[in-house]
Amino acid sequence: MEKSGHYDSLLDLSNRIPWQEDCYVDLQSKPNSTSTKGQTEGVGWIQKHQGQLERFINATVLENALSHLRKLELLSPGEEAQVHGAGKLQEQIGILTSILVSKDPQGSDALQAFIENFDTQVSRLISMHDPMVQEHKRALQLQYPTPSPTPYPSLSTPDFCFSRVLLLVDGLSDLQQKEHDLMQVEATRGSQRQHVRPLALTKFLEPLTRVSLPPRVSLTVGVAGIGKSSLVSHFVRLWSRGEIYTDVSFVLPIAFWELNALEKVSAERLVKLAFPHITDPSLVLSGACRTLLIFDGLDEFRCPLDFSEAAPCTDPKKEVLVEDLVTNIIRGNLLPEAVVWVTSRPSVASLVPGGLVDRVTEVPGFSPKDIQELLTKTIPKGDTVSQIWAHLESNKIFMVMSYMPGICSILLATLGYLLESGWQEGLPRTCTELYSHFCAMRAEAGEPRGREPVKMEPLNGNNRKLLASLGRLAFYGLLKRKYTFSEQDMRAYGVDLPSTQGSLGIGILIRKESLVCVAYRFNHLTVQEFLAATYYHTSSKRAIFDMFTESAMSWPKIGFQNHFRSALQRSQQAEDGHLDVFVRFLAGLLCPGAVRPLAGLLTPGKDDGGQRVWAAGFLQGLLGSGGAVVSLRSVNVAYCLQELQHTEVLRSVEEDLRFGSLGGKLTRTHCTALAYLLHVSPECSEETSLTACLDYNTVKSLLPQLLYCNHLRLENNHFKDDVMELLGSLLSAKDCHLQKISLAENAIGNKGAKALSRALLVNRTLNTLDLRSNNIGSKGTKFLSEALKMNQFLVFFSLQNNLIEEEGARALADVLLSKCKLVSLNVQKNCIGPDGAKRLAEALKTNQTLTELILCSNQLGDKGTVALAQALTVNHTLLSLHLQSNSISNKGMTALTKALRMNRGLILLNLRENSIGVEGAKDIARALQENSTLQDLDLTANLLHDEGVKAIAGAVKVNRALTSLHLQWNFIKCTATKALAHALLTNSTMKLLDLQENAIGDEGMMALALALKTNTSLCTLCLQGVSAGRTGAISLAEALMVNKTLHTLDLRGNAIGMEGAKALANALKTNRTVRSLNLQENSLGMDGAIFIATALKGNHQLTYINLQGNGIGESGAKVISDAIRTNSPDCVVKI
Repeated sequence: MEKSGHYDSLLDLSNRIPWQEDCYVDLQSKPNSTSTKGQTEGVGWIQKHQGQLERFINATVLENALSHLRKLELLSPGEEAQVHGAGKLQEQIGILTSILVSKDPQGSDALQAFIENFDTQVSRLISMHDPMVQEHKRALQLQYPTPSPTPYPSLSTPDFCFSRVLLLVDGLSDLQQKEHDLMQVEATRGSQRQHVRPLALTKFLEPLTRVSLPPRVSLTVGVAGIGKSSLVSHFVRLWSRGEIYTDVSFVLPIAFWELNALEKVSAERLVKLAFPHITDPSLVLSGACRTLLIFDGLDEFRCPLDFSEAAPCTDPKKEVLVEDLVTNIIRGNLLPEAVVWVTSRPSVASLVPGGLVDRVTEVPGFSPKDIQELLTKTIPKGDTVSQIWAHLESNKIFMVMSYMPGICSILLATLGYLLESGWQEGLPRTCTELYSHFCAMRAEAGEPRGREPVKMEPLNGNNRKLLASLGRLAFYGLLKRKYTFSEQDMRAYGVDLPSTQGSLGIGILIRKESLVCVAYRFNHLTVQEFLAATYYHTSSKRAIFDMFTESAMSWPKIGFQNHFRSALQRSQQAEDGHLDVFVRFLAGLLCPGAVRPLAGLLTPGKDDGGQRVWAAGFLQGLLGSGGAVVSLRSVNVAYCLQELQHTEVLRSVEEDLRFGSLGGKLTRTHCTALAYLLHVSPECSEETSLTACLDYNTVKSLLPQLLYCNHLRLENNHFKDDVMELLGSLLSAKDCHLQKISLAENAIGNKGAKALSRALLVNRTLNTLDLRSNNIGSKGTKFLSEALKMNQFLVFFSLQNNLIEEEGARALADVLLSKCKLVSLNVQKNCIGPDGAKRLAEALKTNQTLTELILCSNQLGDKGTVALAQALTVNHTLLSLHLQSNSISNKGMTALTKALRMNRGLILLNLRENSIGVEGAKDIARALQENSTLQDLDLTANLLHDEGVKAIAGAVKVNRALTSLHLQWNFIKCTATKALAHALLTNSTMKLLDLQENAIGDEGMMALALALKTNTSLCTLCLQGVSAGRTGAISLAEALMVNKTLHTLDLRGNAIGMEGAKALANALKTNRTVRSLNLQENSLGMDGAIFIATALKGNHQLTYINLQGNGIGESGAKVISDAIRTNSPDCVVKI
């Protein structure tokens, strides 16, 4: 007790008076002073405060202390030199204290006396810092206790919530600054921005690089209910337990809802009010120790921050308006040494000038995996979990909304409650139904019980009155953008405070209490919007004045329709969409099923059915009105129609989108419906196909909504250069989410390419650009190439069939020489000759990123091929090289095969449709005996003949890398086939062999069949049109009875007949590996087809069979098709 009392007297600065300059003398000090007590205990003052001395003594204090100690002859010149000889300041202090400790007690007393007289602030920090920090941490641990463990984890469970890291972002997007939180999530489908960097809490206040500075002002944004305040609480808990940022002396979390209770305040008084245990705020705010100020929830602040008009203030003792205090702290006028962390919803965060913010982070929402994990941990019953998950997957709006943990909690709790309590009328399909059930659930139990059935009788009088008053509070709070309410606000709107402690009040309201004030808020923004809509819905039926004017002084408005129209008009006029969700709920409340759970509060009037029909017509009219561009306000009208469950137009457009039949149908109404579907339709989640249905005007109309697509296909739309100007602006936008865009088969010229190139200079999201079959030419290619030299994000680029010629190839070669990140380049069919190939080859010698190069259908010839071969001797990053149809002869092949002996990277080589003969085949055979990387070799349609293929077969015996060999159309006969079959007896890597359109006959097929009995690697065998008949088919059938690896067999265009079919049918009864069998055009006849169909009754694995062109007839085809589908419902049948 004595020690505690002494400590209290030390902290009580009111008991001190100034003496001389900055020295303080304690008038109530007792004989057992700190230093004396330390000495009596055998611990000197220096030893007791060693850490504080090294932390708080600055260079000025040190130099004056050395001079003072030298005068007292407690420090020799040699010892002083020893101190100066140390490196850093802390090391110098360490040496000095070591010297003085050896001279205790005189050395310790002298240093203490000097510091107390020379710099009182340093003296106070040394003596008071650690006790104050420990007391502060104890207080915060009481204020932010660790959530109690529960049987079922919830959103507040720390190990679940904060396993996710913050995202480091490059400022706020336009969507974040201008739109409602829910619309932000819906427009982007809850996807994160591209190229964001994860940032762990342990790195949150640290420099990003070795040369950068730590941030002074950090801004963390996140939509309502994302977990910003929970993150702050988690951070404070970790710090108070000493787990993070031990170099930070004080963390001062202050919520903006607390500041709402203050008018004028100084920085020091604010600290004293929020943290009364801090007895000397001036020390905390002095800058001598590292202090973190956390301002949580800027969106809940009643005063808008005005950085242009706020009066400057630099004195922490001066009282100013609370909004000016915050502004000056963020600006750095006040407390410039303190670190500041502000959290906010994005739209309000944009009020803080970007130039004042050093770091912007974003709290990510839930991924589908997070949602599923929370669901399985929260709901104890497995069947309930599967039902809820199936419901979410079938209702994409709910799945997207669950990105926000606050809404996810409401959704899972409500659905779980309904399922476990035996609700029989189907799960909610609209948000209005969901929130009606949520409020009813809270009114009945406060928390989902899962034992008793949902009670459908009207709510009792107390709850009805409470919901009505809370609805009024919610509505007028929404109009004023007010989301936290004082007790005075609650009483002003007729809320009975004691009644809020019942199950309903506890279920939908959160009471927040601090040392500064008490405040209330709804447990999510959408709950406030829903209750506001219920109030407006019921009150508008009897209101005679405009309800958006709180005073009665307004033009008369009589009747629900006038009030509904007024609400929609105000919603459409609100640029930031803050009334969007409110009007959705207002429309949804016109559906009887949505209001049934709250029947006691929202008794439907006689005209509600007619009102619903009228509202549907009114909303559909709005859907087709508006300007030339479909805005998010227009899209919100479609959301209103969804809530109203009037979805005929939406379903019609979705069906056209699914079947690709939107062409000529995109009126203004349909464009708006399409924009809505871009948010919610499964058809648009991975890829949005708008092929052959758009023109300049529709693109201009849809442009703002196309921003948030990930993969956009705009093929065959006859686009010209003017549309590229529009799409260029789309790709240049900061909000652009596009990762893939296909503009194939349009009419884009060099001017359009120039517009796209300007966009590529700034775009940071696009990784795939397909411009095949346009009119870009060499000039347009130059424009694009200049942009690609600077662009670091595009990796797949196709200019197929654009007549870029040699000049364009040279421009692209320069791109490959730059620091671009291109991985795949397609310049097929572009009239590129040997010179262009040589330039590309030179670039490949140094390029280290390109893995695929497609040069098919050009004019490379042997000269161009030789140049590329030389590049392959040094380039080992290129994996796929396509040289189909390039007039390559044996000479070019010889150069390529020499390169293959040295190359260690190439996996695929496509040499289809060239003029490679026997000698070229022999060369490739020799290369295959040495090469250990090539896996896929395509020599289709060359001039290999038996002699060349026999050489290749010899290489296949020893090669252990090749997995696919394509030899179609090569004049191969049975001799070469036998050689290949013999190679397969020992080869264990070949998975695909293509011998289509070669006259191998029955003899060749029999040789292959013999090999299949032994081979254990071949999976695909293509024998289309190989002149095989009954004998070959029978041999092959016998092989299938023992082979256990082949899963694809193509026998099209042969003549196996009925007997061959019968043999294959018998084989299928025992074979368990063949999945795809093509017997098209094989003269099977009805009998042969019946054999095959009968065989499928057994335990086979077929998933595809083709029996077309076998003279079965329509009636026979139907009988056989039905029989196969009956026996094998999963098998695809072509007949």
